Amino acid sequence: MSLSRRVFVSTTVSSGLFFNSAHSQPRQWPNRPVRIIIPYAPGGPVEIPGRFIAEHLTQRLGQPVIVETRPGAGGALGTKHVIAAQDDHTFLMITGAVAIQPAVQPDIGYDPLIDLLPVSLVSESSMCFAVRPNAQFQDLRGLIAAAKANPGKITYGTSGNGTTTHMAPALFGIRAGISWQHVPYRGAGQLISGFLAGDVDVMSADVALMLPHIREGRANVLGVTAPERSAILPEVPSITEVAPGTGIMIWFGICAARNMPEANIARFVSELEPLRSGSVLGQRMAASGSTLLLAGPQELAERLRHELPLWRQVVAEAGIKPD
Repeated sequence: MSLSRRVFVSTTVSSGLFFNSAHSQPRQWPNRPVRIIIPYAPGGPVEIPGRFIAEHLTQRLGQPVIVETRPGAGGALGTKHVIAAQDDHTFLMITGAVAIQPAVQPDIGYDPLIDLLPVSLVSESSMCFAVRPNAQFQDLRGLIAAAKANPGKITYGTSGNGTTTHMAPALFGIRAGISWQHVPYRGAGQLISGFLAGDVDVMSADVALMLPHIREGRANVLGVTAPERSAILPEVPSITEVAPGTGIMIWFGICAARNMPEANIARFVSELEPLRSGSVLGQRMAASGSTLLLAGPQELAERLRHELPLWRQVVAEAGIKPD
């Protein structure tokens, strides 16, 4: 074979190998719009970081990132939609309720540890127990003493049955050895109205929700539910100081369906990294007492592994039933 013939054959074979190799590679992700499903009604607190993250990722992923609300059944409908879709371009915003629902509703139809893959915790914030300025007790020890002297008579209001604001005082009651009465409201607005009207003794709510009422003298805080004192209310004790093991946070996170490739999750998380330090989102959250996290799958996986069995225990011991 002549030199020119050998060069031609070699070049043709090499070109063919390159062509076949290039076409055997998976298409770059994402190659179409990405969806973030929020399984709650529009306007809720989880929507704020959800839309901010979507706008940020749209600029970095080269594809539109669309926020879609699919409310219903306390978040279960939107969660089931993502699980059933098995779509590698769809993510799910979750709250701590995802760890509570399987305990309150054993037939919910999915297991968060099996059917969802953790992507990242987004943020966390503390709750607080608040009373009116004229309440019969003004500290946690006074609350415990009053509840022990009047079993089942002290009432606490929350934004709904089976919410994180319900589970935190339920856990506190178990660990503090008190019996008190839960009064669920339909949302934070009704809760605040009932509390200010004197319909309940104690209110369990997100610190951010209570800040205006605290600053204007309409509410006093007995304790925060964070494991340690809150930077935004440093003078207020943690409830763990009188009842160890009761520290619970409100948190938001992002998950995906179980078939989501690890590479997609890694890309998603890596593009969130710039938000972690000095971002407008972080500053906005800090001003309301929240902490922006975005550290990746491990912390969210650990949170779910801890809280799922915890809430099953609390629901069983407190006798909590679904609505």
